[in-house]
Amino acid sequence: MNPAIARAQAWTVDQLRRARELARRHPVRAALLLPALVLAYLLALLPFTPSISDLRKAKSEVPTVVLSADGVVLAEFRRLHREWVPLNKVARPVIDALISTEDHRFFEHHGIDLRRTGSALLNTVRGQRQGGSTITQQLARNLYPDQIGRAVSINRKAKEAITALKIETIYSKDEILETYLNTVPFLYNAFGIEMAARTYFDKSADRLDVLESATLIGMLKGTAYYNPVLNPERARDRRNTVLAQMVKYGKLDAKRAQALAARPLRLDFERQEEPVGLAPHVAQQVRKWLIAWADRADYDIYADGLVVRTTIDSRLQKAANAAVTRQIRSLQAQADGSRRRGADKPALQAGFLAIDPRNQRVLAWVGSSDFAQEQFDHVNQARRQPGSTFKPFVYGAAFMEGMSPQDTFLDQAVSIPERGGGVWSPRDSTPPSNRAMTLRDGLAYSRNSITAQVMQKIGPARVVDLAYALGVRESKLEPVPSLALGTSPVTLREMVTAYGSIANEGHYLGEPQLVQRVDDRKGHTLLLVTRPKPVDAMPRPQALQLVNAMRGVVDEGTGSAIRTRYGIQADVAGKTGTTQENTDGWFILMHPQLVAGAWVGFDDSRITMGQGWGEGARSALPMVGDFFVQALRTRAADPRVEFAIPRPRPKAREPAPHDPVQELVNDLLGRLMKMIQ
Repeated sequence: MNPAIARAQAWTVDQLRRARELARRHPVRAALLLPALVLAYLLALLPFTPSISDLRKAKSEVPTVVLSADGVVLAEFRRLHREWVPLNKVARPVIDALISTEDHRFFEHHGIDLRRTGSALLNTVRGQRQGGSTITQQLARNLYPDQIGRAVSINRKAKEAITALKIETIYSKDEILETYLNTVPFLYNAFGIEMAARTYFDKSADRLDVLESATLIGMLKGTAYYNPVLNPERARDRRNTVLAQMVKYGKLDAKRAQALAARPLRLDFERQEEPVGLAPHVAQQVRKWLIAWADRADYDIYADGLVVRTTIDSRLQKAANAAVTRQIRSLQAQADGSRRRGADKPALQAGFLAIDPRNQRVLAWVGSSDFAQEQFDHVNQARRQPGSTFKPFVYGAAFMEGMSPQDTFLDQAVSIPERGGGVWSPRDSTPPSNRAMTLRDGLAYSRNSITAQVMQKIGPARVVDLAYALGVRESKLEPVPSLALGTSPVTLREMVTAYGSIANEGHYLGEPQLVQRVDDRKGHTLLLVTRPKPVDAMPRPQALQLVNAMRGVVDEGTGSAIRTRYGIQADVAGKTGTTQENTDGWFILMHPQLVAGAWVGFDDSRITMGQGWGEGARSALPMVGDFFVQALRTRAADPRVEFAIPRPRPKAREPAPHDPVQELVNDLLGRLMKMIQ
């Protein structure tokens, strides 16, 4: 209880004690004093009831709308899951049933029905508890449950009565009915008559018939007790009681009511789920940010009609959704098929993020493979080992130390001492060639032996510093040699941010930006999010060197499917990543105007993906490839734009060795074709 209210109640009790003593000694004086005490008590409670401005705000409550950059609605932030309908869109039997059952003198009183209140008090004294609240008093409880409460106490009834009187001063009777019917709860996350009509009868509120109206209004006496889904017999009896009340007050013919009462309870029940929307994880992020901003700026995100314009491109978001869904469906089938019959088949998860590296604006964000089943955000919340997608930071640090992409190391077995006395011996998927290999090829073909030697030469500290400068700023990176292969868990958001800095010629522009501006309901801009000043995370020449080296990944290396399978000929660079035992699959692709990255894996990191489909080039790359095809086709990224360093010439293909058998086969095929012609 509020301390001030408690003090007011204690003062009133003390005054009543004095009044009883006064009544014993001076009855006449006591009779004159009692109204004054009651008035003083009500005045003491007045500041602790909703103000007139609060009541006006409730009457005009408008949810926040979240829009994409191109004007598509992504989400609405409502206080409750309801759809407001005007009174003229509610079937007349609903209103007749409500007034007949809950407050038949509704149009005669001013918020408090004194006769009904007196009768209720008398029956309560006799031991027969009876409700005496009017529709207006019930509305006060529904609108302000925290301020009024539901405890059986004098305080609660007094605050309820005061609020009801206030409501009657600013609302018309029709407005009170409309507000009541749109705010009353009906179980199963259905608030208001429209959602109740859809939930229990699969129709809109203006199409409810007499029986359906009586059923829903009957629930108001106790939604759980008279739940027509779980307690159909009670609900039917209560429905018939409502029909009788309608007859009693002239809203229904007696013979018709008798015929209707004999009918069974017929429902068409379906839970009304809140729409997921085009970008549900974006909505989660925006809501979290907006709550903090609105609290500082004194706005109510559920009532003040704010309009939040995000950076999301709806076309790219749809493309990302489709790419993730399509690939996860394919991978899930492979994962399920590889498990023995009857074994648990955990759901494969994914995260996908696309940004514009020129300004760090988020263009598409998919936090899980299916938001309805998994709300955990694998872009922003999940920390997983990035595997070889971390290697560009090693090579970037090497270039900053004066090394060149054409410098060579021997592709050989490596053993590197670790702190604590151990030895780190990284392995590759194929045996070492024992030949010299350039840094560019070491990155393109993701050779662990080459990367480990580069890390040994420049030291882990420089790699940690560069990764932090580029955007990996929240996850802790262990400065150990094995960090070269991405052993420290990070988020996909951090990795895409860092690649965005590389694509932006080494300039870090801060965290990915989701919100462009916030407007009020009249279109006035309340907040404009400006572009942050760039910070030099990496010298431009070395950043471009790194981009050029990463071109090799898609031109001839582990990410070559971008060229061969997806036919993307635009100037792109990227990196695949796969962690031990195929636990995580990664791929991030860069273009001067677009950076997109994907992660695939199971939430339980003890569960691994299969050989042949779990590697980053096979699990994550197809999502990014699909997405980039759509982005380039729609000119969301211009395929003619290139990085500010000349693209290397394609490597000359070595002539195929002489094969006499193949020549004989080709000759026979040629002869056969001539005969057919």
